[in-house]
Amino acid sequence: MPCTAKKTFEAARGEKCHLLVQVKDNQKNLLKDIEKTVVAKEPKEAFESVDKGKRSRHETRTVEIFDAPETFRDKEWNELIASIVRITRITLKRSAKSGTWKRSEEISFYACSASISAKKAASAVRGHWGIENRNHYVRDVSMLEDASRIRINPGIFARARSFALNILRANGEQNIADALWNNGLNFKRLLQYRYK
Repeated sequence: MPCTAKKTFEAARGEKCHLLVQVKDNQKNLLKDIEKTVVAKEPKEAFESVDKGKRSRHETRTVEIFDAPETFRDKEWNELIASIVRITRITLKRSAKSGTWKRSEEISFYACSASISAKKAASAVRGHWGIENRNHYVRDVSMLEDASRIRINPGIFARARSFALNILRANGEQNIADALWNNGLNFKRLLQYRYK
């Protein structure tokens, strides 16, 4: 979480809404406090989900909820964090070449400004990745937004990309890279889209 995360948590509390934010290495003291809390306590609640067979991949996700301690060593987070979420992902990926499965494990921590259930936390985190995959990844990879060298009024071109992406999605395009390629080869195909 960047240094403005504290202000974001405070603003959310003022607006009577809540945040669930991943804690990473850029908040080292907070991350250490969270890791100590998780080691010292039993989870209040846990939820497990399994995804099988998607692209030779088997993923087990375990979401555990912990109550935040009364005080963190880093005092600026006192009273802002109510729950700590630990998500453990164990992934098995099958190699088509050898037929063997490779195992990987990832643990991530989240801070939440409210008490939250494990199932709801799992849904919120997965929902975020849906946005990441359908929007940000497409903009970065298919539309080359990160490679853009536009320095004067870049927002105009960002809106143009959003406009194009919305038209493609409204016309039922699932594979945006493929649609952009086919539209580049056949301009008549592009003119057949409905724009309303």
